[in-house]
Amino acid sequence: MATEAWQQALKESLIDPEQLLGWYDFDPQPLKAVAARYPMRITPYYLGLIQAVDDPIWRQCVPDLRELSDDGLADPLGEENLSPVPAVIHRYPDRVIFLASGSCASYCRFCTRKRKVGCKSMSISFRELREGIDYIAATPQIKDVILSGGDPLLLPDSVLGDLLARIHAIPHVEIIRIGSRVPVTLPERITEKLCALLERFAPLYLNTHFNHPRELTPQAAEACARLIGSGVPLGNQTVLLKGVNDEPQTMIALLRGLLRMRVRPYYLHQMDLACGTAHFRTPVATGLEIVRALRGPVSGLASPHYVIDLPGGKGKVPLQPEYVKRRGEVLEIRTSDGELVLYPDCRG
Repeated sequence: MATEAWQQALKESLIDPEQLLGWYDFDPQPLKAVAARYPMRITPYYLGLIQAVDDPIWRQCVPDLRELSDDGLADPLGEENLSPVPAVIHRYPDRVIFLASGSCASYCRFCTRKRKVGCKSMSISFRELREGIDYIAATPQIKDVILSGGDPLLLPDSVLGDLLARIHAIPHVEIIRIGSRVPVTLPERITEKLCALLERFAPLYLNTHFNHPRELTPQAAEACARLIGSGVPLGNQTVLLKGVNDEPQTMIALLRGLLRMRVRPYYLHQMDLACGTAHFRTPVATGLEIVRALRGPVSGLASPHYVIDLPGGKGKVPLQPEYVKRRGEVLEIRTSDGELVLYPDCRG
């Protein structure tokens, strides 16, 4: 079978910090230990968006020594305890996350699942995929299945099509969603053939993950336009990242640019408490200030929900001033069902 352009790009991706020496002046040796623990992969396309060492694109994809800090939680959202079978995370009654893939086109240094994405521990077998589908089929309250991972769109079309067909055939499943960052890091993956495949399984939604205005390239816009032209509505989930998008003007430019590409801003996530990501965390006050800055200059259509995914699988809570109170070094956050949760905040 002939290698497609996106598959060739994956083969040409950088997986060792030393490979960056041809483009940038820095010392890669200290970063090799980081890449050994948390894999590195940068596609040629995404590499081309980096303008300087430690710029907003570099920070998202190049290993950093601070990742070796154990300041955080290995499983910040308690997903392991919410997995009735290995490929399924069942946190909310009517929807599940289906872990369809264990790898990504580029490994985000801030990933909440960095403990296993790209690692052997995230290798998902065919048997585990079938067990996940069987669990969904045997659980009638599940109406919404979210394919995640890893990145589901790294699966070959034939494998992805088979999974979608099996899930789509379950009578009580009403919608399918896909979470994918390939429109951002590997836009050549969004082929006409893939779009024709996805079109068969409507209603199917795709949430992607743009974090900075420089990611809104003509190639990314074309990939998104192909998906939209195939009847796939697009949303975007942005993570609030220190040194990447934690200034109001940067966020405003990102959100306006997304709307121009017909991608609806959906969530703005406060950073999860994953090990090795503390250097990306901002105080909650920073996010609240950004939310305030959006009111007026940006339409409601471009305003995402600012949320925190509480540790231990307690779910997402909208972050508005009335939901949050500071008590010394922690925040008191009120969940939707009235529970009071103490959350360790970052002071900046």
